[in-house]
Order: sequence, then C-alpha cells, then structure tokens
Amino acid sequence: MKVIEVSRPEHEKEFLQLSHELYKNDPNWIAPLRQDIQKVFNPEKNNFFRHGECSRWILKDSNEQTIGRIAAFINRRTASSEKQPTGGCGFFECINMQEAANLLFDTAKNWLAERGMEAMDGPINFGERNAWWGLLVEGFLPPTYQMNYNLPYYQELFETYGFEIYFKQYSYHGDIQKPRPAKYQAIYKDLCSKGYEFKHIQKSRLKTHAEELRSVYNRAWGSHKGVKPMTEEQAWKLIQALKPVLIENLAWFGYYKGEPVSMFIMLPELNGWFKHLNGNLNWWGKLKFLWYKTFDRKNRKVFGIIFGVVPEHQKLGVESAMIQEADNDLKRNKRWDEIELVWIGDFNPKMMGVAKTLETEICKIHHTYRYLFDRNKPFERCPIIE
Repeated sequence: MKVIEVSRPEHEKEFLQLSHELYKNDPNWIAPLRQDIQKVFNPEKNNFFRHGECSRWILKDSNEQTIGRIAAFINRRTASSEKQPTGGCGFFECINMQEAANLLFDTAKNWLAERGMEAMDGPINFGERNAWWGLLVEGFLPPTYQMNYNLPYYQELFETYGFEIYFKQYSYHGDIQKPRPAKYQAIYKDLCSKGYEFKHIQKSRLKTHAEELRSVYNRAWGSHKGVKPMTEEQAWKLIQALKPVLIENLAWFGYYKGEPVSMFIMLPELNGWFKHLNGNLNWWGKLKFLWYKTFDRKNRKVFGIIFGVVPEHQKLGVESAMIQEADNDLKRNKRWDEIELVWIGDFNPKMMGVAKTLETEICKIHHTYRYLFDRNKPFERCPIIE
C-alpha cells in the first residue's frame, strides 16, 4: 500500500469518488455534494485557511486501486486552547482493513506532530462543528444534510487504533403534528403577558435578522470553549448562504421588549432533495434540485440547525414558548411532519433538556474521538457545560 498526497486533479477525483464505490450497495447512503467537500479544501472559499492549514491523502493498494482517504487540519485559533495542542483528522473512508486504516491515521498523526500538535480529534471538519463532525455509531438511517454517515465497521477501525470518545453527539427525532402538553400554551401566554414576543423571519428583513442572529449567538454561545464569537460579516454570510432554502415560518426569534433574546432556526431537510443528484450540484443538478424543491411534497422533514437563549433569559420557559409559537404555525400549514434536531453534545445538558422539552427521541449517535500522541498521558473527556 502507498499513501499519496492529493496534489493533482486526478487525485482529487479519486478522493471524491471513493465514497461512491464504498457505499454503492448501501440504500441509506446519500452522496454528499462534491461542491461542499471541495469548498472545505479551497483556500479561496474556506476562511479557516486564514488561521490554519490542512492536507489530504489517498491510499492505494498494490493494484493501484484507491482503498482509503483521510485529511488532517490545524485550526490555530482553537488548537492551543486545549491542555495539549490539538489538531484534527476527517473525511476518512477506508475498506475494512485495520492495517490500511492505521496507515491513514499514522499519516495524519505524523503530519500534525510535525506542526507541533500533540493530539488529534476525529473525524472532524476543517470548519465549523455543524458539518462533517463525528463518527456515526448508532442509527444508520439516511443522513441529514452535511452530517457524517459511515460504514458500521469504522467504529472498530478508530477504536482499535487507539482513539477514545471525547464526546458524543445526539440527533433527536420528533413528530411535528403530535399535540403538545397544555403547559406549553400556558407558558407561552404567561410570557407574552410579560413583554415577550415570538416572530418568524421575513425575507425582506434579512440584514436585520443577521444582526439579531449574531447578537443571540454571541451571548448564548460565544463564551463556550471552542466557540468563537460571530462577526457581523460571518452572520451576514451565513444568512446569505441559507437564503436559497430559508423558509420564513421555519426560522424564529424571541424578543423581550423588542430585543432579540432567543432563536430557533430550522431548514427543510435538504438531503430529501439532494438524494436525487448523486452528489453533484452542477447546472443539471441545480435544475433537478429546483424542480424537486418546487414540486416534491414527499420530503416532509425539517431539521434544526441553530437554537439558543441568552443567559439572562434562560430558565424562564422562553424556549418552550418560542417552540409553542413555531409549533402552532407549523400545525396550521401542515406542510411538515417530522423534525430532526442534529448535533447536541453530551457535554451540553441544557440542550439535551430542550430536546426533551420538544418530546423528541434519540435517533442517531455520533462519536467525536480524540487520540493523544503521548500514549502515557491520562485521557480526559470533554468537560460538561455548566
């Protein structure tokens, strides 16, 4: 076997094509958009290159067949925030052979060690945590957009190499049309009488909503470990990126005396339409996507991507009231039946409580692993957010 760094177009083609070969007989796999993956490794499109670096490799056997791939990356803004400088590896795919997996993991580890890292997390993304993060270990169902899906034997490949669970990520599934307990409506009425309002976005006011999103995000999440405050530019870029698939009554803000204090952003489950594109959003893929988005009513699932309540308004029932208002609206139009809340870490009991409030159940579990290069150093799990 030989490892080849991706440096030419033909290498990138093999890097992208490998997953199509490995999953061709898996009915639950949905090909990720190659444009999304290419963006991760493009310095002109991925802002993480401003404060980091990455590399990727493919693995060939003696017959020149590609049998594995991996990427390694360093985010220098967060690497030094750990007890030991920590990089990451991701976009791992491999045949069921421990020797091959070890060679790929060693390649990533050595590249990181040469750059001063002492540990690596994986599988993770050279980007934000909301995409391509964690190894699927339970719930091998069709993946939600930009959520990792992998073959079941990958867990053994990671753990046999020596990776240990740093934290778990849960996805929760719920029935939108299911009646809510009466207490939700009571909380909603009580808070509305005290100056709270809950409104969905308006596409004519996206610039304002971008600033509201930034305000709530930074106050609710900006101080958490591994999370950097969102800039005005980042918030606007995020809203612009979401705009083509943003539906007004799926994105909600809560206000107290006119000030934004909470948010709940949902999107249509895009993989319900992207599954028809075979992973390519070229001009033909865009036409197909537009057709399915406009006329396909079989996709009746939404997924929650951002949820937050600013600290001074927590423990007052704001999340329940906001959910109740959104729930009332969704029940009236009857367009959507299912919701999936993705990426809720086991280090965040508050958000796990919100999922319980929504009366959802765990449907998928991902593991984010950590591998310490000094094998004698004691391993520590991700600390719980108090």
